Order: sequence, then structure tokens, then C-alpha cells
Amino acid sequence: MSASMKAEATESNAIVGMARAARIAARTLAQSPTAIRDKALWAAASALREQSNAILEANAKDLAAYAGTDAFRDRLTLNAERVEAMAKGLEDMADLSDPVGRILSEWTRPNGLKIRRVATPIGVLGVIYESRPNVGADAAGLCIKSGNAVILRGGSESFHSAQAIHKAMAAGLEAAGLPVDAVQVAPSADRKHVADMLAASGLIDLIIPRGGKSLVERVQNEARIPVLAHAEGLCHTYIHAAAEPQMARRVLANAKMRRPGICGSTETLLIDNAIASELLPEIVSDLRELGCDFRADERARHIVPGLEPAADEDFATEWLAPVLSVAVVDGVEAALAHISRYGSGHTEAIITSDEAVATRFLNGTDSAVVMWNASTQFCDGGEFGFGAEIGIATGRVHARGPVGLEQLTTFRYEVLGTGQTRP
Repeated sequence: MSASMKAEATESNAIVGMARAARIAARTLAQSPTAIRDKALWAAASALREQSNAILEANAKDLAAYAGTDAFRDRLTLNAERVEAMAKGLEDMADLSDPVGRILSEWTRPNGLKIRRVATPIGVLGVIYESRPNVGADAAGLCIKSGNAVILRGGSESFHSAQAIHKAMAAGLEAAGLPVDAVQVAPSADRKHVADMLAASGLIDLIIPRGGKSLVERVQNEARIPVLAHAEGLCHTYIHAAAEPQMARRVLANAKMRRPGICGSTETLLIDNAIASELLPEIVSDLRELGCDFRADERARHIVPGLEPAADEDFATEWLAPVLSVAVVDGVEAALAHISRYGSGHTEAIITSDEAVATRFLNGTDSAVVMWNASTQFCDGGEFGFGAEIGIATGRVHARGPVGLEQLTTFRYEVLGTGQTRP
């Protein structure tokens, strides 16, 4: 076989080889003391800072080749502050309690058997993500802390950034004496690596996609491995008739425009008809000053003439851009009905001073996260005190909302006896 053919064969089997190595590394990582895993995180944080210039140079290569939207360019962009935030996130994880080995429940049976449910790592994770290179550091850190090995496959647009960040994570593992195969990154931007990861049944235990609708749908359709899915972030903010106007304006501006391109950004404003005539013109003025555009229903356009009409599909669109869909609704039940029809199960918020209405809203939505008098952009693992997140789960099995350390564990049963035999 020629050298080129050998190289091609090696490349085609890259994920299988990586997964086998990850499986061996996962056993070592799972059995390592908390202090050793924490040492790896602290060392990786130091390496990120020390290698910051190289990371930013790699990111500049990715940005130079990128020709997409401004919102996704923002997601792709790294700067000194964002590198520092990655490093600080790893240190925050190191300070958190170890999720591995927690006794989740324990009881004693009448025959004297003591049974306990103990948290354990899942094993080997495959994380497929797009655009945001910092996801690689967050995912690697969470996996190290929770005793899981991970194979990362970033998007082609962030390939150079992902490789540079991975070097820092590998340096952290090496400094702590842990196997560097515990965190691996796909060797190229070849889309075949995604297919190989999805087919690696028995080698990869869980796939976590973090990206747009098309990526998530592909993973769900093709995976032969359990998937922890992240659906669209079609988030709603409902401003109730009893909302404090200045609070509502301030919270909504943050929920929409702090970072319009993230999944926790509010995509639809639902405003109560009782206050819409007074408050909606002020909201539109606030957001226009921040560069926001609108797609509004007929009732909203009657109040603020000149707003672009909203088609039905606009209310089912995750804009990921400075565009806000607007609908005027008649009370909390109408708001809940709108969310039920168009929502993606991610994050919903109500702004009101009426506790009874707030409780009805919180209990009436089926989304992973519901909020009262707070910006939807707080749907974030760091803001929840998880140190970081590996994604936002919108399904109903295993984990929901920001996926942090505890959600990256499963459990085993330990049965302690004194010689009992079953009759």
C-alpha cells in the first residue's frame, strides 16, 4: 500500500481509533482522585492564558475565511477577554464539588441488605458543535471534572481555533499526569468525522450536538448512539398587564440585544393587550436604538404603524439576529397558547408583579427553563452556578436545561451484604 493510501486509511479510521483510546483513558479518569482532576483544570486554565496569543492567531485564520452572518461571526470571534473567560470557567469548575461518587440515595432492606445509588461518569462522550470555539474548552473541562473522556468535533469554520484550544487542554491533562486521550479533537474539518462519531456504537456512549437546527436533526436522524439533544432556542418573553414598565423595557432589551446570536436570546415578544398601547411604542423605540428590527402581528402594527408584518412562519423562526417577532395577546392563557404552538421548549420568561399570574405561567409552560422577571439570557450553565455548560437540553429524558457536571453522570447500584442468600 502506498504512503498516500495508508494516510487515507488512517484518516478514515481516525474516529474509531480515537474512541478506543478514549475508552481506555476514561477508565483512568473515572478512577482518578478529585484533586488530580482539579489539578488538570487549573493547569489547563494556565495553559489557555499562556497560549492566548497562539489561540487568537488561530482564531484570526478562522475569521479571515468566514463569510457568514454577523451574529455567527460574533459567536466565532475570540478576544483576550473571551480567552480569559474560558480559563476562569475551568477554575470555577475546579472549585465545584466532585459529581462522581455522590450517594444519590441509600436504604436498607428487611433482610439487612444495604443498597445505595452512586453517581458515576457516563464514559465516552462525543460533542459536535458549531461556530463557538469556547464550547471546546467548556466541554473538555466539564468532562474532565465529571470523569468522562470526550471527543470533540467543532465546525469547519472554527477548526484552527479548536485545535489551538485543544493544545491547552492537553497540556492541563499532562501536567496532572492524566492521559491526554481523555480529551481529543477531530483531526480535520472533514464532515465524515461526524458520520463516524454517530456510528461509533459501543465506543462512544453519548452524543451531544450543539449547533443549528440542521446539525441537530442530522444527529438525531443518523445516530446509532443515545443523543442529548439541544433543539432551537425559540425563546419568548411575555410582558403581562401587571408588569412594571421600566423593568419590562430593561429586561427585554437585555433578553433580545445583549447577544442576539445565542440560543437564550428572546426571539418573540408577547405583550398583553391591556398595556400594549402604552408600552409597545416605548419598547420599539428602545430596541430600534440598539439596532433591532421587527416582525409584528396586525394588532402590534395598529399600535406602532410601520412595523414589518409577521408571517406565520416568523413566529416559528429562531432569528439568532437582531430581529424580534411581536404579538399582542389577551392575557396569560393566550400567551401560553402561543408558546405551546410555536415554542421549541428552551426558555420562556414572564414579566409581572402578579405572583398568581407568574405561578400560572411557570406551571403552564413545558419548556426546560421558565423565568419570572429575568432576562432569558440567564439560561446559561455559568449563570446557574454550574461553572459552564456542555449545552442546553430541551428533551425530557436524563437532563433538561443547562447541562453541567451532575447531568454528565449516570449511576450504579452498590449492594452491601453480610452473607445473605435469596430464598
